[in-house]
Amino acid sequence: MQDKEEMTSMTTVEKKLKSQGYTHDFTVQDGRLTTMDDQSSRTFSPEETTIVDYFRFEGESNPDDMAILYAIETADGAKGTVSSAYGTYANEDVDQFILQVESLGKNLMKGKK
Repeated sequence: MQDKEEMTSMTTVEKKLKSQGYTHDFTVQDGRLTTMDDQSSRTFSPEETTIVDYFRFEGESNPDDMAILYAIETADGAKGTVSSAYGTYANEDVDQFILQVESLGKNLMKGKK
C-alpha cells in the first residue's frame, strides 16, 4: 500500500485501482449500475453489487471539489469504479444506488481519505 500522502489524488487512486483489476467505469442509470466502457453495456441491481472500498477527496482550495470514489464488484465478477461529488454537485442517482447497496449490507467498505 502506498503511503497516505501519495493516495490523495483521485487520479492516483484510480490508477492504483485499475492496476488491481478495477477497470470498468460505472455509472448509474434508471436505478441500476451500468458499465460505460463495454460495446454492449451491462447493468446490475443493488443486490448484484458490492462496495469493496471507497475514497474521499477534499478540494484543497474549494469545498465544491469534494468527491467520493467507490471501488465496486458485481455478481458476475466485473470490477470498476463509480464516483460522486458532495453537496450541490452530488450525483443523486449514484448516491441513491449506493444507499440501496449499503442497506442490503453489501458493503465491505474500509474507507480512506
